[in-house]
Amino acid sequence: MSLLVKKSFDQVEEDFEDKDRSLKRELGVWDIAVMGVAVAVGAGIFSVGAQAAAEYAGPSVILSFVIAAVICGLAVMNYAEFSSSVPVSGSAYTFSYLSLGELVAWIIGWDLILEMLMAASVISGYWGIYLSSVFEFLHVDLPTTFAVGGVTVAWPPVVIVAFFTTLLVLGTKLTSRVNSVLTVIKVSVTIFIIVAGAAYIDVSNYSPFLPPAEPATDGAASGVLTQSLLSLLSGAEPTRYGVYGLFGAAALVFFAFIGFDVVATTAEEARDPQRTLPRGIFGGLALVSVLYIAVTIVVTGMVSYRDLAATEDPSLATAFKLVGANWAGTAITIGILIGLTTVIMVLLLGLARVIFAMSRDGLLPRGLSHTSSRGTPARLQVAGGIVVAVIAAVGDVGVLSEMINIGTLSAFIVVSFSVPVLRRRYPDLPRGFRVPGSPWVPILSGVLCIWLTTNLAVETWLRFIVWLMVGLAIYFGYSYSHSRVRLEAHARNPLAALSPDGGAASPRSSAPERGGSRPAHGTATRVAGVFIALAVVAVACEAAALISGVRSAEAMPVPLVWGLILAAVPGVAVAHRALRRADAVEREWDLLSEGDRPAEAAAGVAVRTPLALLSAGYATIAIAVVIGIVHAVEVL
Repeated sequence: MSLLVKKSFDQVEEDFEDKDRSLKRELGVWDIAVMGVAVAVGAGIFSVGAQAAAEYAGPSVILSFVIAAVICGLAVMNYAEFSSSVPVSGSAYTFSYLSLGELVAWIIGWDLILEMLMAASVISGYWGIYLSSVFEFLHVDLPTTFAVGGVTVAWPPVVIVAFFTTLLVLGTKLTSRVNSVLTVIKVSVTIFIIVAGAAYIDVSNYSPFLPPAEPATDGAASGVLTQSLLSLLSGAEPTRYGVYGLFGAAALVFFAFIGFDVVATTAEEARDPQRTLPRGIFGGLALVSVLYIAVTIVVTGMVSYRDLAATEDPSLATAFKLVGANWAGTAITIGILIGLTTVIMVLLLGLARVIFAMSRDGLLPRGLSHTSSRGTPARLQVAGGIVVAVIAAVGDVGVLSEMINIGTLSAFIVVSFSVPVLRRRYPDLPRGFRVPGSPWVPILSGVLCIWLTTNLAVETWLRFIVWLMVGLAIYFGYSYSHSRVRLEAHARNPLAALSPDGGAASPRSSAPERGGSRPAHGTATRVAGVFIALAVVAVACEAAALISGVRSAEAMPVPLVWGLILAAVPGVAVAHRALRRADAVEREWDLLSEGDRPAEAAAGVAVRTPLALLSAGYATIAIAVVIGIVHAVEVL
């Protein structure tokens, strides 16, 4: 069976009928629209907008927001069509499962987990930073961090994540009501920023609007690993500002628009989704785009980007503090603190919904998709909240922020290319919204998102590769053999409908005779096993040498590093061939009647060894890439 086996729309409808794994439809147009505004307003403006101006683009970050908004608008049209035609939880994961197949769906689902897990953690971390600023403004001497065994732990993220995890367990509608109140406060604060900050604008701060490129010395754009992939591939020296800085900032501030793909994860909880989802998504995008651009114009006009760059944690509150408006900074910081809470809430909801959809399909443990009497995946919500709280409490939010963007962009890319495919597969499917100019507009959206990914830092790409390899190791180690789509396909005998007695005789004449089917394991499996075993030993020995201090990462020869990274690749390639052969054997067994099947015939028996080899191979590549990153950091 192909790695790109697709989920059918009939199977999607079956999900709705499972009362133990279904969500309540109780969100209206207002709830959906507010949810989009809630998660978007604050993520960019209140956390990374000032950072992008200071370290990437200067005043031209205004154009970076415009570029990001246009590209997001194209991508959002694809989400609107999908979510209004397939109103089921899972967002891009479910959309790609229907159109592009299981492996692509797993990769996108895994990327969405990365996006929302990191986003929730980053925003929770920034919430703690702003809380400490509030304490500072109010002259409250209350430390927000403490040390545990040499590790600095921030307690505010734990408190806010615990609060909203509890709220989400109690019900989505209740959460939406709280969200509406907080969102109104947040939008009011944003308008206040525009009005109050406009009085401090000095037009000289806009000059130069596009600062000339300069060699990167430190900060977000310095070094080989932290320059953009586009800059590396073009052979340019690591720089910040200039054209590369403008586009690099566009990729970074794209983080501000992630809310709209999170909204799509709530499709299964929307009433009349064909109407509510498109209206809520587009209305929210229009509002936040205007607010983002207006606030960025004011902030970059208030202070020089050089002054922002000289501060340790550039933010909107910092800008007001630099112009001496401490009273405004205090009010804004308190307002921002309230506003960021809604971002955390919606991201926690989205994270749980994506994992819920994947577990309902069997790609993650099915027990996670059980819903409570309140119609929420309570146990999953709690588990996700614990993980987010731990990462936010001990992680570096500055390092984690770009990881969100690559996960978002990868999902946008797949959704964009999936629209024409789903139209071809289900041309008569009712659609509440249709992307104009298909297939060209969706393709353009996908290409632009690919271009944005090239403006992310090299180290972000390396971390993403590690995350992807870990995901593939889990997929072949667990998800492949537990997939409901695959198990149901094995359970159906495609020749049964042709036999008058239910398929007991017909398979004999069309399928291989007993004893004549191919062996489950062949040469390819053995060769793959040898290659991957050698790679595992090599990488394990080198990792042990580094951990024990026998060898330093800096002393590793470059050819050795590349050798370790590529060591498992031949074995993985051969293992994929072995998997295809083993899967063909299982399909032959499926065509045999019960009495003619070999004793060892059972779904999953033939593919067990190739799957184990693939899981080990991808895990080995992930560890080897980590070793490569450590080596690069030490050398560069």
